[in-house]
Amino acid sequence: MPAFVLRAARPSDGAFLADMVVEAANWSGKTARPRHEVLSAPDYQRYITGWQRPGDSGVVAETEVGRAVGAAWYRLLPRSDPGFGYVGTGVPELIIGVRPVWRAHGLGRRLLRHLADDARERGYARLSLSVERDNFARVLYRSEGFAVTQSGLGRDTMVKRLR
Repeated sequence: MPAFVLRAARPSDGAFLADMVVEAANWSGKTARPRHEVLSAPDYQRYITGWQRPGDSGVVAETEVGRAVGAAWYRLLPRSDPGFGYVGTGVPELIIGVRPVWRAHGLGRRLLRHLADDARERGYARLSLSVERDNFARVLYRSEGFAVTQSGLGRDTMVKRLR
């Protein structure tokens, strides 16, 4: 497996973050929804529209030759337009996406740890996310200190305390 480096997400990464939303939505690889279908759905648009607004922060993983292969970022979403993993005002919601060939090689864990450290340094007490129950990433999230706080139809909201 080639090496990768992490860098802070930039405003110009919006298109790549959209790709990662599509990867996250199609995590199972079984019946992939087309890119245009995922990105036109309001449930997913909220994670990328207007990137990088105040409060947004993220990290991008690149190969040694500069090819982006994964990203994790968080947004503060309003109560009036909550995400899948919304738990309250002032709690950033995490989104993570990794290209399939790079999954299960430690990239997701490095992205997750980097972003949790970033949120802690910015003074946030918690991070939230939503994960479908069949998604193998649940094991990663649990091992990194996320706990289920709400159960929904086929998915759970998980929260990590940062302090």
